[in-house]
Amino acid sequence: MMAVYDLEEQEQISELKAWWAQYGNLVVGLALAAAVAAVGWQGWQWFQNRNAAEAGTLYYAVQQAAQSQDAQKAREAAGRLIGEHGGSASAQLGALLAAAVQFEADDLTNARAQLEWAADKGADAALRDLARLRLAAVMLEQGELDAALARLQGAPVTAAYKSRYDDLRGDVLAELGRADEARAAYRAAIDSLAAEGEEAMTLRELVRVKLESLGA
Repeated sequence: MMAVYDLEEQEQISELKAWWAQYGNLVVGLALAAAVAAVGWQGWQWFQNRNAAEAGTLYYAVQQAAQSQDAQKAREAAGRLIGEHGGSASAQLGALLAAAVQFEADDLTNARAQLEWAADKGADAALRDLARLRLAAVMLEQGELDAALARLQGAPVTAAYKSRYDDLRGDVLAELGRADEARAAYRAAIDSLAAEGEEAMTLRELVRVKLESLGA
């Protein structure tokens, strides 16, 4: 009986050896590939987490500079954030915040530079819409009316910004002396604001005053 078991074991071992001879290299290769992939994924996760932490630290620096109205520090921190983490939402937020500080400091050139980057190269579509709106406002302030109008062409991806786009477009068109087009833009803004409820009442009344000033 023992001899039968020995024979069966030998046959199984022989089959296993034959299978390993045929597929052993493939199994080892797959195991190594899986191990490398696991290590690579862990390394990528660590890299991503480290980058997110660094971006967060730099954005916090922009916030601190904004709170103290330190335009230079805000500009420098935002510059580093854009240079080192330009693909992050933090970089766009930092650029927008730094631009606001530059604007308050009456440094329209640097405000415009931050907003142009956020509008043209930022990763988040909603933040690009906001940057484009603020950039057009800076251009209006600088008297570059055609450039401001060009920035406002095309509906924003974010529907919530439509009324603000129409309102600012009306301001630019009014400055250009294109009263009929300005009226149409203001009316579009009022229509959009009416759908936003009570929280938009103040802005809606302001746009209405501008519309009436054009003799509507």
